[in-house]
Amino acid sequence: MTDQYELYCLADALFYDVPRGDVEEAVFAAARRPLPEGWNRFETDTWVYFAPESGRPLPPQGWKIHVSARADDAEQALAAVWEYCVTRGIAFKFLRGLPVLVMLGSKAASRASSGKLVTIYPADEAQLELVLKDLDELLRGIRGPYILSDLRYGDGPLYVRYGGFAERHCLSDSGERVLAVEDGQGRLVPDVRQAVFTVPPWTTLPAFLAPHLEARNSVTMEGLPYTIEQVLHFSNGGGVYLGRDGRTGRQVVLKEARPHAGLDAAGRDAVARLAHERDILERLAGLPVVPELLDHFTVGEHSFLVMEFVDGVTLQRRLVRRFPLTWATCTEEERAGYAAWAMEVSGQVEAAVAMLHERGVVFGDLHPDNVLLTEDGRVVLIDYEVATLESDGARAALAHPAFVAPQGHEGADVDRYAMACLRLGLFAPQCTIMQPLHRGKAEHLGQIVTDVFPGARVERDVAIIAGEHAWSPPALPGQAPWPEVRQALQRAIAASATPGRDDRLFPGDIAQFQPGRGLCLANGAAGVFYAQLRAGCPPDHQEWLLERARAPKPGWSLGLYDGLYGVAYVLDLLGHRNDALDLLDICRKEKWERLESALFSGLSGIGLVLYHFGLDDAASRAVELCADRLGGPDDVPETSGGGHPRAGLMYGSAGPALLFLHAYERTGDRHLLDLAATALRQDLRRCKAADDGSLQVNQGWRLLPYLDEGSAGIALVLERYLAHRHDDELDDALDRLRLVARSGYFVQPGLFTGRAGIIAAFGAGEAGLRWHALPYAGGLAFPGDQLLRLSMDLATGTAGVLLALASLHAEPRAGLPFLDHGKEVSNDGSPRPAGP
Repeated sequence: MTDQYELYCLADALFYDVPRGDVEEAVFAAARRPLPEGWNRFETDTWVYFAPESGRPLPPQGWKIHVSARADDAEQALAAVWEYCVTRGIAFKFLRGLPVLVMLGSKAASRASSGKLVTIYPADEAQLELVLKDLDELLRGIRGPYILSDLRYGDGPLYVRYGGFAERHCLSDSGERVLAVEDGQGRLVPDVRQAVFTVPPWTTLPAFLAPHLEARNSVTMEGLPYTIEQVLHFSNGGGVYLGRDGRTGRQVVLKEARPHAGLDAAGRDAVARLAHERDILERLAGLPVVPELLDHFTVGEHSFLVMEFVDGVTLQRRLVRRFPLTWATCTEEERAGYAAWAMEVSGQVEAAVAMLHERGVVFGDLHPDNVLLTEDGRVVLIDYEVATLESDGARAALAHPAFVAPQGHEGADVDRYAMACLRLGLFAPQCTIMQPLHRGKAEHLGQIVTDVFPGARVERDVAIIAGEHAWSPPALPGQAPWPEVRQALQRAIAASATPGRDDRLFPGDIAQFQPGRGLCLANGAAGVFYAQLRAGCPPDHQEWLLERARAPKPGWSLGLYDGLYGVAYVLDLLGHRNDALDLLDICRKEKWERLESALFSGLSGIGLVLYHFGLDDAASRAVELCADRLGGPDDVPETSGGGHPRAGLMYGSAGPALLFLHAYERTGDRHLLDLAATALRQDLRRCKAADDGSLQVNQGWRLLPYLDEGSAGIALVLERYLAHRHDDELDDALDRLRLVARSGYFVQPGLFTGRAGIIAAFGAGEAGLRWHALPYAGGLAFPGDQLLRLSMDLATGTAGVLLALASLHAEPRAGLPFLDHGKEVSNDGSPRPAGP
């Protein structure tokens, strides 16, 4: 669920949170049923688990059953499954409530997991067959979306897939800790979950399922005049494909809709919206700003539209390529040239929307990804599935959150609001997502835009977006004195605290709702306390962290940033030495040696914590393991991520390099410098020069400058290495890594993947934080990842900004853990030597 930010926006207007309050009333009735004696129940924010205490133990993996159901059938399906499984002692789980089901069935949901309402765990293949046969009768008439990762049983709502029952983990090919199953040789391998059904090579499909596989494979596009040449886009509602009409040779676009999937706020599925889009396209036929509708048909319950192929690029892609503030070499002339282009293009888009209004149609989903620009200057609006008729005065039930008009806007006003956001967004990309957090922010963005871009005219757009809401400026970095800014940040953090909650103390990223993550450095209380300590602010509510650290639960992560080793480190800095040592003893009993090498969650971070506590022998074991896994400088691909090991400080080779450097600083063994150099060269191998000459991590489809898995984190460790050993080649690489600090714009403000990380790494650019600064509780706060809600955590939010600014202004200079050139801090903020 870590990618489903929309789900965590349901419960609160300002912070990411699990569904609570009124949403709790939508919990399924089966989740509230009393269990008979001898059953165990466990609940998360997503699932409710049920298992009998006695009986035949489940195998760790095998064929599992999934039940799919649309919202209208969910309660009926759950009642039948609950009664069947409980009376027969079969373990199962189901989604806890309707909001979760709707979100997991939405257009933005994961295609690999969508549709799963219930998971049932048969003890063996004989029980698998029996349960499927019985439930096929009991669930007759229940309808739901097709589960793409599974094989469908018959034509009902039952599906099967081979996978893990018990939660086991292994390292993937990219070096990450992932869920695992055991292969034919007894080795743990990744439990791959993708949007296509496969049978693992070490097992076979049960014979009784063979006819169902044949039925699945019999549904093809054969006999149709169209061939698919390329996938343009996938969503949970279906795909968009580039195809060709075999009769004419003409390239076309085919848009697919899956039944009961891709739900919008009105509960309509992708098929209903595609039929609606067909009607809208017929109404708009002949307009040059609308793709021509060519055909429509149905295959295997999936609906398709065939449309004109418009040979162009999206406005969003053109924006990314042209936006000058991301260039280290940006000039005033380039800013003025961009402003002229943006005003011209936005005027063309506005004229295109006006053509729709003349036909009585409200587009309803205007944003840069739905605007195509052709080489000959044509502007085309695409994706009409949520368009409405102006005469209806309705609002779109599915739209981009950065362009959704507030309540009270109806009909054509919805498009006018989105058009204002689009024009302002061309000068402040993605920033309009923040408008619901403080409507007056548009006024502030307008001021920044007119200051930065000569020729930008956004006054009318600002007035439309802000309405009657005025900008109430807090103490802003780069303008107000540091003590005032620090106090404003601290005021916001303190006001957000919820010491009465058990899962988290400070609101942050959605990752904090994973087990134990509400405590950790990256997203939990430990990270906020660390930032406050380094900035000279008093960390309140320390007892909250102490209580939970004294009784950690099984399954909690161990790493420096995501787990308990990091919590122990922060407790020690806060002056709770005995509690820190007690927690460390618990951690050391776990099998930490099997973890990945990453600084964020693995051996390099744990090794650094062990050095901090003077446990040099155990830390040396972490060094040894990281060294054994390292390989040579060229033993990594030239791209990061996408199935390859990731680069950078938190997940790449720079993390082990930092561990090797600390080991060298303690022992003087120069072989450790050689290892650090090799690790750094691995990460530099995965870097590529941008058009402005800056060196950034290459992910194949984009370049990353950020602290966590981008070039800024590599630069921090490389600088530490060069303090010990001169190297002309690496010194030149550091100069090129530093160039990115000259960029004037970053989409997010956070420490790990935003501007704050650039500030912490290179010591420049604090005034740029004004783009994302927001008032909260009389103080200053910042939105987290995706910009949909405020965050107070270290990795994504306000605490990370506090630490970054403290790296510029605080004495001693603040920094991330173990990146202060051999110095650490005590609970009073003063430097102290590493060790016990």
